[in-house]
Amino acid sequence: MVASRPSLRGECALSTKLKFPVHVPFVERLGLELHGCAHGQSELRVDLQESHLNSWEVAHGGVMMTMLDVAMAMAARSDHLDGPGVATVEMKTSFMRPGEGELRALGQLLHRTATMAFCEARVLNSEGELCAHATGTFKYLRALPGKGRSLKPLQRSE
Repeated sequence: MVASRPSLRGECALSTKLKFPVHVPFVERLGLELHGCAHGQSELRVDLQESHLNSWEVAHGGVMMTMLDVAMAMAARSDHLDGPGVATVEMKTSFMRPGEGELRALGQLLHRTATMAFCEARVLNSEGELCAHATGTFKYLRALPGKGRSLKPLQRSE
């Protein structure tokens, strides 16, 4: 069970960018920035660029889903950043409105066991309006099975 925690949602956690504790080239390529990660909560931001847009010239759903996924994963790992990684087992997403301007994803750990984490996240636009919401289930892993009998270790940031 997760106890009551200080909120990152009230005042924005940090105005400065933090370093992601793991190396994820896809997240780096999207330009997602980590602005908070502690006490079962996380905050990510991205200032939308043309490469993030769909044919309607708003945030592509894949960008928002990635923000939700990473925000939940970071919330799941927030109390033990040097511990195991997580893999998404299941994710359910609802889109409420188009994402425009700077987007913020706020993740929260709802419950954890020794091997699983249950989380939720929201994407807000620059006016603070809800654009998307997700719930997700994550498995804590020390390594990922690869081809054959090999194991792929977690790639930590340097």
